[in-house]
Amino acid sequence: MKNVKKAIEFGTDGWRGVIAQDFTFDNVCVCAQAVADYLKETGLSQPGIVIGYDTRFASENFAEASAEVITGNGIKVYLCDKTTPTPVVSFGILAQKAGGGIVITASHNPPQWNGFKFKNNTGSSASPEVTAKIEKNIDRIVKQGEIARKPVNLAVNEGLLEYVNLDKIYFKQLSKLVDLDEIRKAKLRIAIDSMYGAGCGYFRRLLGGGAIELIEINNVRNPIFPGITQPEPIGANLSQLGSTVKKEKADAGLATDGDADRLGVIDENGNFISTSHIFALLCLYLLEVRGERGPLIKTLTISSMLYSLGELFNVPVYETRVGFKYVAPKMQTENALAGGEESGGYGFRNHVAERDGILAGLYFIDLMIKTGKLPSQLIDYLHSKVGPHYYGRIDIEFEENYRKAIIDTVSSYSPKAIGEITLSGKDSKDGFRFMLADRSWFLIRFSSTEPLLRLYAEGHSKKQVDLLLETAQKLVESVRGK
Repeated sequence: MKNVKKAIEFGTDGWRGVIAQDFTFDNVCVCAQAVADYLKETGLSQPGIVIGYDTRFASENFAEASAEVITGNGIKVYLCDKTTPTPVVSFGILAQKAGGGIVITASHNPPQWNGFKFKNNTGSSASPEVTAKIEKNIDRIVKQGEIARKPVNLAVNEGLLEYVNLDKIYFKQLSKLVDLDEIRKAKLRIAIDSMYGAGCGYFRRLLGGGAIELIEINNVRNPIFPGITQPEPIGANLSQLGSTVKKEKADAGLATDGDADRLGVIDENGNFISTSHIFALLCLYLLEVRGERGPLIKTLTISSMLYSLGELFNVPVYETRVGFKYVAPKMQTENALAGGEESGGYGFRNHVAERDGILAGLYFIDLMIKTGKLPSQLIDYLHSKVGPHYYGRIDIEFEENYRKAIIDTVSSYSPKAIGEITLSGKDSKDGFRFMLADRSWFLIRFSSTEPLLRLYAEGHSKKQVDLLLETAQKLVESVRGK
């Protein structure tokens, strides 16, 4: 197809591109045809497929175009009748016993981006093996230009397209996992920032009408995400939520990203809590408060506190590369209690092996209720168990022509110590990670969804984290000076 100008590649979670530049109707239709071919090749076409979409510009139109292609291949489509969070779509795949799912979303990317996620028949992110098959189909389709399409009205008339609202079955599922009535009765004030995304209104619909008070901000659709660089629930984007917490004297602030599969948390003082601490707290909640047991799965960018919790509660901890497409399969094979990544995505047993920012938020509120502790007190309690841990991340834009030089420079870097702590090891299984003898570390890796270089660090004091990040930043920036 001559209108497809750039290779379509799936990153840590689907394919993303700039709207009208890379993310075009032609390219989306190519992706949809590749998915249809994959479903037919693997015998997963008969149960049909669920298609959902977020609040970004024209997401519903891209979703409809995808539905036209899938139904054009004779495959049944369950198309969401409104913007729907990705975790709701993921659970909908299970509930419908579908062969898979498509979600039109760029998750946390800036407003000019959109994306195409494919979920497998378990509702989880497609594995690298699956996306490799889809990409192979894409290459063939681009060369041959064979795409089938069926107008929506015809598909509806022929019974190949059905509009669905998945909220009811999703709410019923959450009520099995956490006592919503107990949360509704809690005398708490919680500020909610939906970041103009697909999660708008979900906490209110789940918890409204009781004693708990919810203060909502950014709870309407606005595809330019005004006031924030991008709908990613990290400290830099949650200043308004922090101010709201302080102004309203709220007990905590919760934020979901653009498609609501990630969670960010602000404490009662208006301070952002690192995603590493939140995942460790959620694991502590499951292990200690609920008394559950099972393996924990972490990506290499998330905290070593998980290892301490594993030792404390005698459960194994497994590490994967970055991306839930690596976490989910490990969760399934190990029947893991929880899986988490540094981006704020957390998945849990007895649900979908996939990130769910809404369920994670409910679990966090329940943790506050069960322990009677505010967020800052929970951090102190966690540190009393695993020792003090601090975490930081810096994102740096880089020119593509520097990529090889950065890789060469970083891969050859091997100091004896950083500060006063001896370097104990390094690996390159996903970026370049440098481990110190006291279990502190820093990592340098290229984002697979944006033109960014990400620098991560964890240490036992803020001063140590600052030193590790400064070391990483100087190392990377030295390349530009050469």
